Amino acid sequence: MDAFFASVEQRDDPALRGRPVVVGGDSPRGVVAAASYEARPFGIRSAMPMAHAKKLCPDLVVVRPRGAVYREVSEQVRAIFHSYTDLVEPLSLDEAYLDVTEPKRGPRSATLIAQAIRREILEATGLTASAGVSFAKFLAKVASDLDKPDGLSIIRPDQARAFVAALPVEKLHGVGPATTRRLHSLGIRTGGDLQSWDEVALRDALGKVGGWLYRLGQCDDPRPVRPFRVRKSVGVERTFSRNERGEAAILARLAPIAAELARRLDTHGLAGRTVTLKLKTARFVQSTRSATLETPLWEEADLLEAGAALLSRPEVPEEPIRLVGMTVSSLVALQELDGVQLRLGGWD
Repeated sequence: MDAFFASVEQRDDPALRGRPVVVGGDSPRGVVAAASYEARPFGIRSAMPMAHAKKLCPDLVVVRPRGAVYREVSEQVRAIFHSYTDLVEPLSLDEAYLDVTEPKRGPRSATLIAQAIRREILEATGLTASAGVSFAKFLAKVASDLDKPDGLSIIRPDQARAFVAALPVEKLHGVGPATTRRLHSLGIRTGGDLQSWDEVALRDALGKVGGWLYRLGQCDDPRPVRPFRVRKSVGVERTFSRNERGEAAILARLAPIAAELARRLDTHGLAGRTVTLKLKTARFVQSTRSATLETPLWEEADLLEAGAALLSRPEVPEEPIRLVGMTVSSLVALQELDGVQLRLGGWD
């Protein structure tokens, strides 16, 4: 989807159309969740601190997120996907991989199906989507960003190697800032540079990731579309508008986090045995505290009790805290618990 959250807001409020709009928190520590295409020429991007975005564009309009609305639109879009194929692998609310090798309807052409899906999304939601079509997941992903907004890009097998050769390495799947710096230090700045290395040399220089990057350079991405990705954890974190210090103040902030975490676990039908508390101080020093229990947790009261116990182990931080997060892992399906009401215990 194109600038998904911001586009939904502009659709629903005509006064926002044609104006630079961002969705996110409007506090000193807020961040940009999405930026409209009118905001992007100012250099505004997702995950940018809101204070910086407002400096770049004094006329910026900040809209608070409406998660329920975005989820509703996402469900409309996914219903269209599933009308063409059961092989849909969501990446987020607004993005997914589809395998249309054997479509449920429509022509046996990925390009024509992509055109049809984009047309149906526009008719159903009033929003535009961009698509990438190729024979490998990472190529389709890159292609989907080539002609935004409202675009369609195709990378055919006979075009793939030259296409990858021209790509900056940071555009390759799984290459973040740290790996980009390592590649640059080796003189590898493009896919073409990568293609000039053999696999052994890349593995020697970069370890396991070197083998993966070698395969991407050769356009070898055999990963299938996985419609049922196994979730390993569920988490919630919040950055505060002001620092908090002391047990009572931090627990007050932890309570709504536990409530939201319980809601997400319930949505996914999951419980978990391992609880992790994440803390970040005002000096940006991050730490985590974890415990694995005999019985899984999913209810708000139990999660809050677990978080409170971890907060005091080994002791409540003396420094002011700017961020708190909770994650539940070692997940099990709630239906496997046979409806037994399990309570937290054994913290003493």
